[in-house]
Amino acid sequence: MADDAAALTGWLQASAQAMRCLRLARDLALPDWAIGAGFIRSLVWDRLSGYAQPTPLADIDLLYFDGTDLSPRREQEAEAWLEEQAPGLGWSVRNQARMHAGNGDLPYRNTLDAIAHWLETPTAVAARLEPDSRITLLAPYGLEDLMALRVRPTLSGERRFAAYHARMAAKNWPAIWPRVVVEKPT
Repeated sequence: MADDAAALTGWLQASAQAMRCLRLARDLALPDWAIGAGFIRSLVWDRLSGYAQPTPLADIDLLYFDGTDLSPRREQEAEAWLEEQAPGLGWSVRNQARMHAGNGDLPYRNTLDAIAHWLETPTAVAARLEPDSRITLLAPYGLEDLMALRVRPTLSGERRFAAYHARMAAKNWPAIWPRVVVEKPT
């Protein structure tokens, strides 16, 4: 995992857009924040596929954890500010302290715990830019599947098979990255 983490960190640092997004997110000073999902997955799969141009992102998932403020107002304010700073990127800011309800999960303990409840392993990866500009990776299932272009369900993906299956059909990642292998739940 150390080699995979070093590679991912290097790829993030080499991407002007990724670093700009991480700096903007850090400037918001949200508690226990990270940017994850397609932001990380697409960057890695583009690199591993040898793509010269990044695959367009549908959105940028900025997550944070604040159990003291569950209203969506802070999320909306953060999205508006990010859109002013970096327009057209489809910022999606969500407080993970309230996201469990829509997924039928027990309350999440923190951002890492919330990511562990996402449906597939290569998407369950996020990054945070620390005040000293060091990058911290959050990867509850490790980086092996992400780096192997392999999609497997997490425990939540197995439990919510219909949602996992629908997501895999809708995303159709092998059409974008032909080496991606999507596994079915066991």
